[in-house]
Amino acid sequence: MPSTYPEMWEKRVERNLNDATDAPWLDNIPELDTEVIEVGSGTATEKNIIHIPASDFEPTVLVDNTAYPLAVEQYDDNETIVRLHKFQSLPTELTDDQVLGASYDKIDAATTAHKEAILAKKYVRAAHAMAPAANTPATPVILTDGVGLNAATAASGARLQMSYENLVAFKVACDKAKMPVRGRRLVLCDDHWNDLLLDRKNFGDQMVNYKEGSPAPRILGFDLFRYSENPHYNGTTKLAFGAVPTDTQSQASFAFVASNVAKKTGFTKQYFRDAKIDPENQSNKLNYRHYFVACPKRLKYIAAIASGRKA
Repeated sequence: MPSTYPEMWEKRVERNLNDATDAPWLDNIPELDTEVIEVGSGTATEKNIIHIPASDFEPTVLVDNTAYPLAVEQYDDNETIVRLHKFQSLPTELTDDQVLGASYDKIDAATTAHKEAILAKKYVRAAHAMAPAANTPATPVILTDGVGLNAATAASGARLQMSYENLVAFKVACDKAKMPVRGRRLVLCDDHWNDLLLDRKNFGDQMVNYKEGSPAPRILGFDLFRYSENPHYNGTTKLAFGAVPTDTQSQASFAFVASNVAKKTGFTKQYFRDAKIDPENQSNKLNYRHYFVACPKRLKYIAAIASGRKA
């Protein structure tokens, strides 16, 4: 029986990465039916890319027309190249004493930390990508105002809570941006989730399906979700990914249309150096590279509501 099982570890981690459901707001969104192309395999510039055909073409429809011949319209479309994000875990050192005669239990113990770290990072990156960068007519970002909740009592600079009126205003902004009604998903940050719990008159009894013990399926036409790692905003401007927010910058909730999501899992690679080639330390090195993307197909049908601040 061999002393180490790097091939078995690789398959175990790949299955865990693809089956995890730590971001339920991406559930039931099918992965794009397109081939992942690996460019520069094994080099420092290696990347996974996909090609997405996209078109905003809408044919003109005539009503009670009597004039012929009909004008001919040309169909047009574009192709978008999407680069999958690369997620790499730092190498973990495993001594031969730890992996001799490894069982599946030991395989899970050795890989769980890598799996969970990559999952956490890739979904945080997806949430950041799904939220608009700034307020535009096509990608509205509005602010909470705390009216009816803490607006009157908040200290200067304090975060203003989300109210029912704010959520209605957010729906109106999405309507004005021509966001399709079908498939709207709202991903609440912890602050906004808790704000709505406090507003018992409008939301307190709707936030939980007491029969199932799960979030209510819909509020104001949005499929409702909760995520603790939503992006932060400075007013209506999103902070860069990885930026550390200040005390005056707040997490936001974001909305999107499920059909406008480009979601694709690329390759998962294992890197392993056997202790057999490290006689001094008799130590194995193990880490992983994983490719994944979830982002809007086009810069529309996305929106966010950030927390305002008391002047």
